[in-house]
Amino acid sequence: MTQETQTDNTGSGDNAPEYPPLNLSIPQFTVRAILTGMVLGAVLSLCNIYAGLKIGWGFNMSITAALLSYGFYQVAAQMTGSRPWNILENNINQTAASSAASISSAGLVAPIPALTMLTGVTLSWHVLALWTFSVSLVGVVVAVGLRHQSLRVDNLPFPNGIATAATIKQMYARGDEAMARVKMLLAGGLVASIGKLIVKFMHIRPWGFPGKVPVAAGGAFKASGFTALSWKNMTFALNPGLIFPAVGAIIGFRACVSIFFGAVVAWVFVVPYALNAGMIAGPTASVDPWGLVHVPRTGGSWFGPMIKWLLWPGVAMMVTAALTSFSFSWRSILNALKGGSGQKSEVVETAEEQSHNVPKKWYIGALVFALILSVICQFLMFGISIGIAMFGVLLTFVLAIVAARVSGETGVTPVGPMGKVTQLTFGAIAPGNVTANLMAANVTGGAASQCADLLHDMKTGLLIGASPRFQAMAQFFGVMAGALAGSAAYLILIPDPKGMLLTEEWAAPAVAQWKAVAEVFQKGLSKIPPGAVTAMLIAGIVGIVLAILERKAPEKLRSFVPSPAGVGLAFVIPASYSFSFFLGGVIGLAATKFAPKWSDKFLIVLASGIIAGESLTGMILAFIG
Repeated sequence: MTQETQTDNTGSGDNAPEYPPLNLSIPQFTVRAILTGMVLGAVLSLCNIYAGLKIGWGFNMSITAALLSYGFYQVAAQMTGSRPWNILENNINQTAASSAASISSAGLVAPIPALTMLTGVTLSWHVLALWTFSVSLVGVVVAVGLRHQSLRVDNLPFPNGIATAATIKQMYARGDEAMARVKMLLAGGLVASIGKLIVKFMHIRPWGFPGKVPVAAGGAFKASGFTALSWKNMTFALNPGLIFPAVGAIIGFRACVSIFFGAVVAWVFVVPYALNAGMIAGPTASVDPWGLVHVPRTGGSWFGPMIKWLLWPGVAMMVTAALTSFSFSWRSILNALKGGSGQKSEVVETAEEQSHNVPKKWYIGALVFALILSVICQFLMFGISIGIAMFGVLLTFVLAIVAARVSGETGVTPVGPMGKVTQLTFGAIAPGNVTANLMAANVTGGAASQCADLLHDMKTGLLIGASPRFQAMAQFFGVMAGALAGSAAYLILIPDPKGMLLTEEWAAPAVAQWKAVAEVFQKGLSKIPPGAVTAMLIAGIVGIVLAILERKAPEKLRSFVPSPAGVGLAFVIPASYSFSFFLGGVIGLAATKFAPKWSDKFLIVLASGIIAGESLTGMILAFIG
């Protein structure tokens, strides 16, 4: 369905694409549309922060926000006789909600906690809210400036925007089916919420796999007082929560198999080898003041001491794979920088359309404001020099354009590579300055993510006849709501990043990546744990090779190539997470095979509801202490 919609609206050659005319016959930028988007976006931003600190990524909340608002106003219309919630109001709502929910990518789940862990700097709520708003605002301004070129002239697909438009059109064409999806979304959220409460108040712990790891261990490891490793030592367990299987159902079977394969490599082979070779200190026997020898229990998880070594090869694989995959988009990068495209066509907008574009004076004013605000925030909050801050913002504009181009053509926003490019750049021009390395890259990664996500929303609006000016205004209100709510949620959820993150409870793989890269530039390779540099070299080469095979292997063999991002991720999260992802992938595959019609309508919706339900309940439990 998405593919058909894309084909119908993409156009070819010099033919201008077919889009519906601007629809001004019904209200769209209403008070209730903006307030609904801000409230839903603020709530959904909590889900992305929670999930981001657990698994390292967030989710596009456009469809979730559209379904929730549709269900609410359908019920309100039946109960009170209020005016129907029309399709363009819903578009404004989902645009604002999407930009608010994306606030997690403005640094809250990666560079900001990494900064605290490395320097001890903790930002207050109002400072953090202003910072995340300034980062996101740069992305909004770039997106508004790119809209005409990307959507009307180059006519890039932006597949997520097409999918959202198709879903919204279906909702209003088939109301009963839309309400069934809303009910499934809410049911998933309710089940996950109840499950989270049961786990919390009944103190249910992960169920460790029985038995021992079938790898011999001797030498330094045996001298520490151990003769074997239990599966639970290596974090192999079944988690009682539902969020990880739900994520597995969304990301697909191949990604889940890759993650589980990476867990086996990391925790069954690499860690025991590193322990045996003395590369990892690990839990060791100790002697108390009375001369009694105490050998640590072998029944518990050893995630804490192991991850300090294991994250280095994992991060190396993810970074090299991401940069290699990004390099295959060189044509998109070149087109973004020179403004060219093979799909380029002359588009003449009607006077009505031109009247609803963002006025040039408004845009220039917003551009200057975003630039000045970002530079001032970097200077005052983090002591980054004016020159470096200005260079960082200008580089951000360029890289955000590139990220938007790649996302428009592929549907995948290269947030990680964009941040790493900036970290590498500032590592060269400001060596040893960990704050500049993290926070200048924060601007790039956050702005690139917002820019790409909002262009997907702009694509949705273009396909249903929405006003681009109203959408831009909705995005502004959305990032404001997300910054206020998301910053408060982060500070309440993770009051002590150094003590709470990179643990079995909060694996925070994105934080591990940003922290590792910054540490290399701050301390040098000599400060990395023994043996980890060699492991990084091997893992980095494997990441490059797998990324090349993903793109260049024959199509029949491509599905059997492990995802380097998935394998690398498994190195920085507990194996229990990976096993739960795998279970979700199996369930999703079975549902798709044996109930394809049901899966097409409800699988992603149900999984999204589970993620939202468990995330929000987890946040509430954190709020009440």
